[in-house]
Amino acid sequence: MMYGKRQRIVVGLIAGVVGIGVILFGGHGLNLVSAVDRSTYEDLEAFTSVLAIVQKNYVEQVETQDLIEGAINGMLGALDPHSAYLTPDSYKELQVDTEGSFGGLGIEITIRDRILTVVSPIEDTPAYRAGVLAGDQIVKINGELTKDMSLIEAVKKMRGKKGTKITISVRREDVPRLIDVPIIREVIKVQSVKSKTLEKGYAYIRVTQFQDRTSTDLDNALKKLSQENGRLEGIVLDLRNNPGGLLSQAVKVSDLFLDSGMIVYTKGRLESQKQKYFAHPGGYTDVPLVVLVNGGSASASEIVAGAVQDHGRAVVLGTKTFGKGSVQTILPVDGGAALRLTTAMYFTPNGRSIQVTGIAPDIEFENLPDAQAAIRRRHGIREENLRGHFDNIGEQTQQEAHSDDSDPADTSAATQARPDIKAGELGKDPQLDRALELLKSWRVFQTTVAEAKG
Repeated sequence: MMYGKRQRIVVGLIAGVVGIGVILFGGHGLNLVSAVDRSTYEDLEAFTSVLAIVQKNYVEQVETQDLIEGAINGMLGALDPHSAYLTPDSYKELQVDTEGSFGGLGIEITIRDRILTVVSPIEDTPAYRAGVLAGDQIVKINGELTKDMSLIEAVKKMRGKKGTKITISVRREDVPRLIDVPIIREVIKVQSVKSKTLEKGYAYIRVTQFQDRTSTDLDNALKKLSQENGRLEGIVLDLRNNPGGLLSQAVKVSDLFLDSGMIVYTKGRLESQKQKYFAHPGGYTDVPLVVLVNGGSASASEIVAGAVQDHGRAVVLGTKTFGKGSVQTILPVDGGAALRLTTAMYFTPNGRSIQVTGIAPDIEFENLPDAQAAIRRRHGIREENLRGHFDNIGEQTQQEAHSDDSDPADTSAATQARPDIKAGELGKDPQLDRALELLKSWRVFQTTVAEAKG
């Protein structure tokens, strides 16, 4: 399974953030010993000595398995924010996540400045309905302080049976005291594709994350909308606050709107990690397209936005994206566990790495007044805020490709704080209103762009 780079966790399952391009390898485990140089084992004497000292002298008896797992977690955690060890239970949950059904609260979390922080609540989930906002710092879980708590530990504490209650205490910007948020756990089924007709001939498609059926569901939705409208005059593809998902689905979704050329390519140390993905004829390549993005659009979302942008196929509108440009591969090991390991970086067709820099929209357009937009920029979470992140190593940097130097961040918290803004509703979603205006004046807009370039 290959996640494109941002470690966050969806409570109720483990999702490499904002995963995000994922490749899953089967098999009965890896022969890791043969892959390590023999001289390395000489350096392990210190580790075995520490292990023996702890087992003999620690105030309480400690299981060897717990110590080994802790050491593995520490090793992988020292690499980057997205590499991690998945216990058998965590690995199973990750597989469930890509199928779009899991138990929990419905929030994605990460560690920011050593504090457990909400990346975003997932639409139509218990956490979303309870009022949890992006940027909330989770200080307590059922009264227990989360200081120095790992993501895996936090997930375990927030998981539970359907119908059981949990209370998380959050610190929120400009609120002087902790907010206790009681939540009833549910089995969460995420609908990755939502669609409707905006006006006659104009389709709206919202992709919440990239699961194993996303491209099929999106294709079916567009076919249905085409039949209802006779023909489509324009499509709005909404990828705002979409944390990513399966790389294969990002490629297939892009392919629906491109008829040829490269979609994305990956580069790593091994030949097997150097992959190129191309578009094929067919799909909806002749329908005007506007793609909506913001600071919560990550990895697989950025692959799609970057591909259609590089090909000049669509207008990308909104605010700069999250900036997750690495790929995580899920490597099973003996005993049912697995490693989520950063193995490659991905690049847009024009050779851009979006790592840290993100995708700059063709049209920078906020959904918020200036004052609230400034708050969002100060407190939003992006790849560059994560400890140990990779710097941009692209053959062409985002700054070279676009002159836009806007300061991006996730808009979901600020948007939810504005009851007059409702994403996906005409008249209450300024970015969507602007997208529809562009589609209605598409020919004029394209002519103006062509003259400007000429």
